[in-house]
Amino acid sequence: MVFSAGIILIAGGLCACAPLFKRASKGLGRFLTIVGFLLGILVLVIAVDYAGGILLVAENPSKTLHKISEIYDRIAFAGVGKFNEFETLRMHGVRQADVRGYSYSREDVSARAVANGYSQVLGQIFTAELKPFEVEVLVAQVGREGEENEIFHILYDGSVADEANFVAMGGQSEALTEAMRRTFKPGASLAEALRIGVDALGEVDKREVPAKNLEVAVLDRSRERRKFRRLTERELAELLGSTARGAGSSNGSSPGPAPETGPPSGPETVPPAEPGPPGET
Repeated sequence: MVFSAGIILIAGGLCACAPLFKRASKGLGRFLTIVGFLLGILVLVIAVDYAGGILLVAENPSKTLHKISEIYDRIAFAGVGKFNEFETLRMHGVRQADVRGYSYSREDVSARAVANGYSQVLGQIFTAELKPFEVEVLVAQVGREGEENEIFHILYDGSVADEANFVAMGGQSEALTEAMRRTFKPGASLAEALRIGVDALGEVDKREVPAKNLEVAVLDRSRERRKFRRLTERELAELLGSTARGAGSSNGSSPGPAPETGPPSGPETVPPAEPGPPGET
């Protein structure tokens, strides 16, 4: 009898404490998620205004798992964090824009509405679910001639900010933002804006970012209805050269020029068997 009573008391105590355990596990799960999010996002994404629209640059070696995508005619999406989670958000934004454009007019679809939808979804997940989404997303809309561009940055907890000129996302966004602030030029050309963005990506870690690891797209104001366009590898090669750190480290920094003197002055001088004069490459 005593043994049975003890078991009943222990079981009752566990049942009474169950809500506390659930709340503690939820808080711990959220804390670990945020820590993992802050430590684990290594991908950096930049959106920057240029004379012809909005440029989006991400360091992404994958050719199929895109960080940057199209939402609607003048609207683009970018995400960092867990791919399956921000891909779910991207699809939600595409459906929301399609429904609104079909129900009303294509002109009624705006980046502000899409960003507000993301803010509500992420805020609800953050407060009601055991584990928040480990993502940051960006929604950009290119303005028509004479209109301002719009860039919205949404955090994992649903916080949304309206950014001007440029925005950086990822694990080292503060350092990246500071690098962009030093070099940003209003009204820059596409080539200048791309070089500014890519140089900022490399400056954060003091390294060179290979052009093959870049995912680049633009919202081009001069295009007809659909403004989104990805830059091809050939276009990137023309704009950046073989590396992503700009003019200083492009094609020409191989071995230095050969001396312009004649054959070496040694005791055994072989007739010139070396190919060609050491002139221009």
